[in-house]
Amino acid sequence: MSAAHAADVIQEQAAPGFNWSGVYVGFGVGAGATVHQLSVPGVSFNGIGGNGVFGELSAGYDYMVSERFLLGGFIDAHYGNIGPSLSASGFLDADLQNVYGFDAGLRAGYLLNPSTLGYVLGGYGWQHFKLDGSIGGGGFSFTQNRSGYVLGVGMETVLRGNWTLKTEYRYADYGDKSVLDLGGASLNIEPSTHTFLIGANYRFNAQNGGGASFAAPTYNWTGFYVGGALGAGAQVHDLSITGGELDGIGGEGVFGEASVGYDQDFGAWVAGVQFDARYSGIRSKLDLGPLTIKGDADYGFDALARIGAKVNESTLAYVIGGYSWQHFNLHGSVAGGGSGDIFDWGSSGFSIGGGLETAVSNNMTVGLEYRYSQYEKEDFGSGGFLEDTPRIQTVRVGAKYKFN
Repeated sequence: MSAAHAADVIQEQAAPGFNWSGVYVGFGVGAGATVHQLSVPGVSFNGIGGNGVFGELSAGYDYMVSERFLLGGFIDAHYGNIGPSLSASGFLDADLQNVYGFDAGLRAGYLLNPSTLGYVLGGYGWQHFKLDGSIGGGGFSFTQNRSGYVLGVGMETVLRGNWTLKTEYRYADYGDKSVLDLGGASLNIEPSTHTFLIGANYRFNAQNGGGASFAAPTYNWTGFYVGGALGAGAQVHDLSITGGELDGIGGEGVFGEASVGYDQDFGAWVAGVQFDARYSGIRSKLDLGPLTIKGDADYGFDALARIGAKVNESTLAYVIGGYSWQHFNLHGSVAGGGSGDIFDWGSSGFSIGGGLETAVSNNMTVGLEYRYSQYEKEDFGSGGFLEDTPRIQTVRVGAKYKFN
């Protein structure tokens, strides 16, 4: 048999017989950030933010409507501690947390290859918020339940047997609602969250036939690549003032990113390096009548290394980390007047994260990746009286083209 004929046989092998239709249950852990937009008549602040982690249990049903398209429904319950905190000289301490909640919705998916599903989701979200604290030694507590909507994107890939591994990003908005009557006016708060989950599902019908009939691409992970990505995320500025701390000032937005890199395939493992440059619309914003003040995380770059394990013939699960640099800009403007910078600085730091990447052709991959980035303190020339430690959580959906 010729080498060319042998290669054709490999490319045309039968695809795995994994059946995506059926009932599943799952669990996962994740991280995220919340941003609370505060508003009273004439004033809007986006916002007060905080970071945290959560755990989740899920159940759902999927149905393959064609060889590559899937429709399904899900319900999830989660418990966590995402939210801001405030302390002041031991006199005031307060924590506002997204404690528990659930989401129920629908998702639509497409088989990127026989082993990996890419999908979008949307639906209803319910969240229980709790404010705990103390003032001068006396405690207080306040709770509120909120309803809203969730939108998201994810990837799910076959592990072994009936098990799958998934990564998922969700954005949730819980509506603008009054929380305090100010005598003819009201204080309104609109919470939103950005979360990333890594989890596993057990699919009861996975081994009962009905798998995809098309072949997986033959992808060699070794080589140079270029890529691009779109993403979303939230920033939280941890402010330390002598005698107090606010964690923190929050903002959210979207970004675009370009990357170049090199991977080396070691059989069951892949290792590589990657360089990214991005331009971002992640922003905190304060409107005071005609005055607007904006805090932007507008552009930056990363130099990262990653290592991953092949979870099946087409898909890589990996962790990534390294050096990051971010430019921040605090600027203001007046309606009908001028605008200018208030403070402008760049900060070095680190990023850590992980994701799934899967082959869609012999030279192309797509992936979903989460990163947590933390940057050096900035004291704004105050001699340590005021210090800001920025933290940014981002999720990106990207594609890469490998040259060889």
